[in-house]
Amino acid sequence: MTDKAAEQEPIINEGAEQGSAQEEQTNEELEQEAGSEVNEEPMDEMQKLELELTEAKDKYLRLVAEFDNFRKRSAKERIDFMATANKDVVLSMLDVLDDCERAEQQMDKDSDAESIREGAKLVFHKLRNNLQQKGVTVMESMGKDFDPDLHEAITEIPAPEEKQVGKVLDVVQNGYYMNNKLIRHAKVVVGK
Repeated sequence: MTDKAAEQEPIINEGAEQGSAQEEQTNEELEQEAGSEVNEEPMDEMQKLELELTEAKDKYLRLVAEFDNFRKRSAKERIDFMATANKDVVLSMLDVLDDCERAEQQMDKDSDAESIREGAKLVFHKLRNNLQQKGVTVMESMGKDFDPDLHEAITEIPAPEEKQVGKVLDVVQNGYYMNNKLIRHAKVVVGK
């Protein structure tokens, strides 16, 4: 038995030596794998950051391009709007122009001053109504205090009465508002 035990001992020792060699090899492989995982993690982090940076740059470029397109489209729409902004005003004036042409033709045929006057009044009334529909109103200036923000003084004349000093005595050209905003100052004569 001792011989058998002796024979078995070296075998055990050989197996132990083989096992420790395998353990060393396995430990080295694990260290290499762990080292490569440690090395791969920073590479993965780096690649991930580069990918995020590339995506952010792409998103930024798309936003810049989209804003530039918006700016160009807005500018074009503004130009188109300004070109056609007065379209409905001009269309309403064309009706008045047609009436003026008919009145002119009637004046050539008819010499009756009363019918010509009535025709002119109708055209004037139509023009005034068209402007009022567009929000244009006449400024009432006669007898009011002179206001340099609303009136343009053409001249000053002596006031007939003391209470008319600084007041509008005559309106040479009416002022107008459009949607309650001054669009033309009234040209007036002021008492001094």
